[in-house]
Amino acid sequence: MIGRRRFITAIAAMAGITPSSGAFASLGASGELRVGLTAVVVREYMRSLNQLSEYLALRIGRPVNFVYRRSYSDIMDMLARGELDAAWVCGYPFVKLRTPEYLTIVVAPLYRGAPLYRSLLIVPKSSADETISDLRGKVFAYSDPDSNSGYLAPRAAIAEAGFDPDQFFRMAFFTYSHAETVQAVARGVANGGAVDSYVYNVIQKYEPEAVAGTRIIAQSRQFGFPPIVARLDLSAEVLDRLRTAFLGMASDPQATPILALFDLDGFAEVTPALYAPIRDMALKAAAGTIAADVRQP
Repeated sequence: MIGRRRFITAIAAMAGITPSSGAFASLGASGELRVGLTAVVVREYMRSLNQLSEYLALRIGRPVNFVYRRSYSDIMDMLARGELDAAWVCGYPFVKLRTPEYLTIVVAPLYRGAPLYRSLLIVPKSSADETISDLRGKVFAYSDPDSNSGYLAPRAAIAEAGFDPDQFFRMAFFTYSHAETVQAVARGVANGGAVDSYVYNVIQKYEPEAVAGTRIIAQSRQFGFPPIVARLDLSAEVLDRLRTAFLGMASDPQATPILALFDLDGFAEVTPALYAPIRDMALKAAAGTIAADVRQP
C-alpha cells in the first residue's frame, strides 16, 4: 500500500487542487463546477476521476474540478462558504442541522442494485474477538468523526450493548480513510475498526492482499448510500444537467467503463427519507454531543 503522504500528493496532482482563497459565487471564477471529495473515498476511485470529470463536463457544458480535502468537516465548511458547488458526502453530515439549509441531494450511487450499504466491524484475521463487546478496553480505528459507517454506527452499537462509547476503548483514533482503517487493523495497529462495506469490497477487488489480514465480525443494518449533494444556489440548469448526466450513466455505453472502475451500477434519484435511519440513530445516540446538531424529523 502507498503511504498517506504519497496518497494525498497523488490525489492533489490528479485533481489539480490549489489552496482555497475566500468565498466564491455559485460557480468558480472560470465557470468550472467544483466537486468535493475526502480521503474517506477509497483511493481506487482516483483511477476513474479524470474520466468521470471529462464525462460530466461534456454533459453539463462546463469543466468539472474534483477538489480533495482531508475530512468531511473540511468539505462541509467549504460547501457552507460557497467554495464548492457539490460534493460526495456521507449520510451523517447530510442529516446534520443547517440553518438555513443550503444543500440538496443530486443523486445517490447504486451499488449491487440499490442505493444502500452497511457498516462493517473488522478485526485482525488472527483475532479471537467475535463481538463489539470483545473489543472493550482495546484499541480502535475510526475513519472520520462525521462518517456514519466509520464512526456513528459503531458508537451506536457500543451504546446498544450497554456501554459508554467515550469510555469503551483504551484508545481510539481517526484514520480519515477507510483504506487506512483496513491497513491499521490488518497490521495490528488497531484491535478493531469500522469501515464502509462498499469501500471494503472495492479494496478487496483491487488490493485483495490489503484485506487478507482482516476479518469481518459484524455488520450493521443497511443505510442510504453516501449521496452526491449540491448547493441550493447552484444554477437550476446546471443542477438539472448534473443530475441528468449521473442518471444517464447506467444506459450510456461511454459511461460503462467508468462505472466499472467505481464498481457501481449507476445513480438514482433519492429523497432525504432514505437517510432517516442515520438521523434517528444519531438522535438516539447517548454519548457526548453526537446528536446535538441533527435535524429533527
